[in-house]
Amino acid sequence: MKKALCILLSVLCVLMLSGCQKDEQPADGDGSGKVFKVGVVQLVQHEALDAATQGFKDALEQELGEEHVDVDVQNASGEQTNCTTIVNGFVSQNVDLIMANATPALQAAASATADIPILGTSVTDYASALEVDNWNGTVGGNVSGTSDLAPLDSQAAMINELFPEAKKVGIVFCSSETNSVYQVEVISEELKALGFDVKEFSFTDTNDIASITQNACDFSDVIFIPTDNAAASNTEAIANIVLPAGVPVVAGEEGVAKGCGVATLSISYYDLGFATGLQAAKILTGEADVSTMPIEYAKEFTKKFNEANCKALNVFVSEEYQPLD
Repeated sequence: MKKALCILLSVLCVLMLSGCQKDEQPADGDGSGKVFKVGVVQLVQHEALDAATQGFKDALEQELGEEHVDVDVQNASGEQTNCTTIVNGFVSQNVDLIMANATPALQAAASATADIPILGTSVTDYASALEVDNWNGTVGGNVSGTSDLAPLDSQAAMINELFPEAKKVGIVFCSSETNSVYQVEVISEELKALGFDVKEFSFTDTNDIASITQNACDFSDVIFIPTDNAAASNTEAIANIVLPAGVPVVAGEEGVAKGCGVATLSISYYDLGFATGLQAAKILTGEADVSTMPIEYAKEFTKKFNEANCKALNVFVSEEYQPLD
């Protein structure tokens, strides 16, 4: 009887131990039951930023598994104050990471928290956006990300190549976008070095776009519009002025070129967002430290043209230019 009792107790111990071990396993059984909460603040809805956000989400789901990421995408409708409100909400939720899509979104996130990792995308120049002195390629602190900067000297050279007879280049941009101001400063010098007479035409909000664009048309043989979120959201208004005026627009990114331009030196915003998502996965899993992560740049640039607008304005491009989708 004692022997039977010992056997029974042994069996009960084994069963209890097995039950404990089973309880300790994560619910999904893959070794990691954590679901990462990621907040995305996107400045405004337009093609380039939408593509970057989608690329970011796809990369996270690829690297971590769809069941392990909860991505909350919120759109600020072009308003800086909305960016601040959205980011403060993410901070109060104590999300694991914030992705800021466009410069004003990045600035709002950086002002809201020094603890939660922040990744920017669709940001042209981090040094000017965040007032970083002695720029060495890394922001430091809790911020890193990707840049959408296409080589500005190559963009100036493209204008010279497409319009060798042009003398005057007007640059249309939103003066409240730090991202745009930086591009304008750089490309203005590049264009002047090529012999162009350059004049800047800045608007402060969408109410000024039509009148400022008309002023630019009156001056210019060619207009350049940099990677500018306000311009990208109002290409129809710009097209309604530049096309009847017969003034071609060379754009800093595809969205503007599709809406009102003739050509662009293009990057893939989807690929840029995807690269940002890969950065996020490394940070969330502890593989990388955001404070030492350098800003990444697009690796490929493609000359593209707007077939309809080129035809309407009698602009001819070489075979190396690809049509915009």
